Amino acid sequence: MIKQQLNQKLLQKLSPQQIQFIKLLQLNTLSFEERVDEELLENPALENGKDDDFDQDEPEEIIHETNDELDLSDYVSDDDGGVQLSGDYYPSEEEKEFMPVVYFSSFRERLMEQISGLLSSPSDQLLADQIIGTLDDDGYLRRPLSSMKNDLLFTQNIQTTVDDLARILKIIHGLDPAGIGARDLKECILLQIERRQKSGNNPVYKLAFKIIDEMMDDFSKKHYSRIIKKFDISEAYLKEALDFIAKLNPKPAQSGSEGHVSKDYIIPDFIVKESYGKFDISLNSKNAPDLKISKTFSETLKSYEVSKERSSQQKDAVQYIKQKLDGAKWFIDSVKQRQNTLLLTINKIVDMQREFFLSGDEADLKPMILKDIADAIQMDISTISRVASSKYVETDFGIFLLKDFFTEGITTGSGLEVSNREVKKILKEAIDAESKSKPLTDEELKLILHEKGYPIARRTVAKYREQLNMPVARLRKEL
Repeated sequence: MIKQQLNQKLLQKLSPQQIQFIKLLQLNTLSFEERVDEELLENPALENGKDDDFDQDEPEEIIHETNDELDLSDYVSDDDGGVQLSGDYYPSEEEKEFMPVVYFSSFRERLMEQISGLLSSPSDQLLADQIIGTLDDDGYLRRPLSSMKNDLLFTQNIQTTVDDLARILKIIHGLDPAGIGARDLKECILLQIERRQKSGNNPVYKLAFKIIDEMMDDFSKKHYSRIIKKFDISEAYLKEALDFIAKLNPKPAQSGSEGHVSKDYIIPDFIVKESYGKFDISLNSKNAPDLKISKTFSETLKSYEVSKERSSQQKDAVQYIKQKLDGAKWFIDSVKQRQNTLLLTINKIVDMQREFFLSGDEADLKPMILKDIADAIQMDISTISRVASSKYVETDFGIFLLKDFFTEGITTGSGLEVSNREVKKILKEAIDAESKSKPLTDEELKLILHEKGYPIARRTVAKYREQLNMPVARLRKEL
């Protein structure tokens, strides 16, 4: 028997416009600029106002479509077209200065040049090409030779053996820089030590080789007492070997100019400048593109209005234009909403962290979480999280990651609430000043913080130390 039931559900649905806004909001300046350029290419109804060569002040006649299917007045008005917001990071297109990129040949190209005269046959050359092309950017060969053998068979129909590949790899190990083609860190260091041993019979080189070859695990964990006992050596002799190992390069393909030219530049999303106690807050101008509806599309709609024919092809064309105009309007609205949200957020952050923006001292940072900003500007926490993600702010004291201004609070012994950034700063200073022969344990660091008025637990000290990317005391020890 069929029963009727009444269920109540709470669902949250986002419109396409809201989804588009959310995606734009989480982009940083560089990614947002690329997204705008992509939209300009995909949607012919959208134009960059800077490229417009007609008089924007000239009034344009608004056409009203009598057909109920389409109201053309929504699309041909210039009033809805523009998005422009002041930004002073790039004053003008002509004043942009681009950093020249110096050309460096890649380490793979240099390896191919070195090995070309060391191979005896074209088949060896193909194997060398495969191995060198498989090297990671740091110079390591992490793909097993057995897998490379299969790659050659299935992709190039070349039959070979693991032994042949190992023979070519051994030749590559003799190329510059030393350590290239290593399959792990241990092999990389051993290859470099072997190269040094060929240049001179130094007993320190021999000891270093034995340490890495026989006691790599103890070496990485800094169990120096075990190494001393194993080889029956003095602490001073061990220190010589450790100093030598420390000078070797764990990433041979990235030494000096051997690596690649980095093109990752920090482009601030916000600019905050202080003058006589007042703040001038603006967006990077790349966050404020001058977008508008295409005049060409408006003219096309005008032509359709005056035309007496209403063929199916014309209707299809108008529907296509309507779709593109809707997309352009939605995109422009999303950009406007993004700009407003960014400015609201950064203004409230500057207001709540005013002391820091005046002094530049991290000790002046106040405890602040995402909810504080969300409540202040009446937005959802997820929205503020997207704004803070991967965005930077330029200040009079340098460029900072926006999410760094959000910190937890800690209550001092006197009852004053301060940011955990201040505690981390004290923690880092204590570790930097410690004796490396006897590093401070987490318990000792906890006591130092207690003396300074920060009653936090040892596990909290361990958490902050890990956030500072500092290892435990045993791994910080030096001879």
